[in-house]
Amino acid sequence: MDVTPGAREGDKMHLIAGAAPVPENCKGAVVAVGNFDGVHRGHQKLLDIARAEAERLGRPWGVVSFEPHPRTYFRPSEPVFRLTPEALKARLVKALGASFMAVLPFDRALAELEPEAFVQQHLVARLKVAHVVTGYDFHFGKGRKGSPATMTALGLEQGFGVTIVEQVTDEGDHHSPFSSSAIRQALRHGQVKDASRELGYNWMVLGEVVRGDQRGRTIGFPTLNIVLDKGADPFRGIYAVKVRDARLKGAIAWPGAGYFGDRPTFDTGRTFLEVYLIGFDGDLYGREMMVEFIDMIRPDRRFASIAELTAQMKQDCAAALSKLEASKSENPAAQFPLGRLQAEGLL
Repeated sequence: MDVTPGAREGDKMHLIAGAAPVPENCKGAVVAVGNFDGVHRGHQKLLDIARAEAERLGRPWGVVSFEPHPRTYFRPSEPVFRLTPEALKARLVKALGASFMAVLPFDRALAELEPEAFVQQHLVARLKVAHVVTGYDFHFGKGRKGSPATMTALGLEQGFGVTIVEQVTDEGDHHSPFSSSAIRQALRHGQVKDASRELGYNWMVLGEVVRGDQRGRTIGFPTLNIVLDKGADPFRGIYAVKVRDARLKGAIAWPGAGYFGDRPTFDTGRTFLEVYLIGFDGDLYGREMMVEFIDMIRPDRRFASIAELTAQMKQDCAAALSKLEASKSENPAAQFPLGRLQAEGLL
């Protein structure tokens, strides 16, 4: 994906990090403000409203977000299970058509700003916003004193429009609201398809392939090792996955069996994401890869011997291929925009 410093060029999106200068063609925009972790279907509705407002006004549109997640600042000893760390969030926002994403560092200086000062400094003086779109539960400024009503009043005072988006719910039987917390819980319980339905795409991990201890190679199952963000906490077990080279649009998706866990058979005491690519033989070290989680296969467990583990891994690969084949007609995310782009390798 082209996310580069500078103005939008073709299909590039400008990433405005920290105090970096704001390009002139990103000023006067419609902005969606929030954390947007997961960029789930509720977030997508909010971003779609921002896009429509931008079209009405003849303006660009973008996203204002925060890094790290505010909860990391306030509770540093409790790592947040991020559904979409910054790089992945940027890819999703770009895929939805944003011209830019401004990332504000959530530090003491930002946390101590009064709501009025936050709006004046970051939205008015710096971005010169024409319109702000945010959710019904967005609070901002010192002590979270700023509310949607505060944003609306400040918009009237400072001369920008405001749209507050009410709670977005699933149109299915239960009409449940979309929630990043609920999606994290689904993934913690291995409910991959439920998470995909809420996200509107299959949950995925973006990361660089690094060298592991080569143990998989010695038993006939060489794996890709990808370092996850601190706090990542999906259910420990084996998954059916698809893997793509993240730098190549439309890249071929390799079938795989993914493992998230602590390797109890080997007593390593460390947590890993390892992926065995079925039918692939090559060197992918240093490549940035996208691992797409399709379905759960089984929980992690300890094996009495390497031979027993190897036999189980053969069964896991067969199960992964079966689930990947079934997903071609049973993908709960395929009906949604990001899910369709994902299926085409365009995220």
